Amino acid sequence: MRIGPFRVILFVLCAFVFSGGTQGTSQTGLNPNGVPPSAAQVEPSDVRPATPTYADDPKFQEALASAKEKKTLPPDERLSRWKKASKIAKGKCVECLHQMIVWQMQLSKWEDVDDTASKLDAIATVPAEKFYAESQRGIALMHTNDDEPESQEVKAAEVSIRSALAIAPSSTGLIFLEGRALAMMGRDDEAKEMFQKYVDLVKTTDTYRTRAEHFIEDPTLAALRMAPAFTLTTSDGEQMSLDDMGGKVVLLDFWATWCGPCKESLPEIQRIAKKFADQPFVVISISSDSNESTWKNFIRMNHMTWPQYRDANGALSRAYSVSAIPHYFSIDTDGVLQSVKVGSGADVEGDVRKLVKKALDAEKKKAKESERAQAGG
Repeated sequence: MRIGPFRVILFVLCAFVFSGGTQGTSQTGLNPNGVPPSAAQVEPSDVRPATPTYADDPKFQEALASAKEKKTLPPDERLSRWKKASKIAKGKCVECLHQMIVWQMQLSKWEDVDDTASKLDAIATVPAEKFYAESQRGIALMHTNDDEPESQEVKAAEVSIRSALAIAPSSTGLIFLEGRALAMMGRDDEAKEMFQKYVDLVKTTDTYRTRAEHFIEDPTLAALRMAPAFTLTTSDGEQMSLDDMGGKVVLLDFWATWCGPCKESLPEIQRIAKKFADQPFVVISISSDSNESTWKNFIRMNHMTWPQYRDANGALSRAYSVSAIPHYFSIDTDGVLQSVKVGSGADVEGDVRKLVKKALDAEKKKAKESERAQAGG
């Protein structure tokens, strides 16, 4: 069960880079690759076979030193350097392939990850590298086609994830991802087992625990493009979790005080917040401002009375792959990401109106069913 591809409407927008700092708390449960962190954060084993012959090649040593250079480099440049070292080693350098995957994942080069992980798996001699290759290949395949993989990609991903779990059975992030793959393949009972295993292994505070519980009740949801889960604390001290919104439609508004197009779009967001205030709906504005006082003064002076959050370290924005603002995500009552729009002038209200109507219709249907049940009892 899949939903159609999303149309990203491009209008005037601001590109930005996050600066350091934090405001309140935010737990996305995700790394930039969009999966629970335990599925991706795997370090290679320190155990290595005898020094290979290419290691003594001065050209390789120079390329390796360049790839490891400590100064900050753009991800694509870092990847290019690791590729050069790997080429000199004729594809036999495990560390090179491992690092290529790291940077390809960061750059969302999913097809390249698939190819590199296959090469790493072919030459890996220790379980840790085998696990890394299979897990990253599975994750990448689940990201293909704009996070809506075709059936053959899902099947290939499931095989890789299962192989990785055979090496590390308690990797909770992969258990969750295996559940999603199985659900997308229509193997609902097996998917339920995986989500139940996830629930049994993680803490009650885990960001994805509630979602896994929802998937146990209805595994078909796991086959849809779910919005990344998060828990955050607003400027008013209110804790909000996407999976605990109580049947509300959610609009995420990524913005910043320094963004001109964001300021142009503010009146529309204010209008939406007011118009749907008494409906099953909530808008959360997520600012990338680094200066807390500037941010707070702006929301106070502009009467932004709906939930506000400052994502100064960019964790939530990275989870949603936000690279330009204003950026809007409309999420239905099941947590399914229904629309993505970027830039001022986007018809955000139209998306919200449709989802709110659907939510209200569902509430009415539920009420009628409850009345019938009571009458029958």
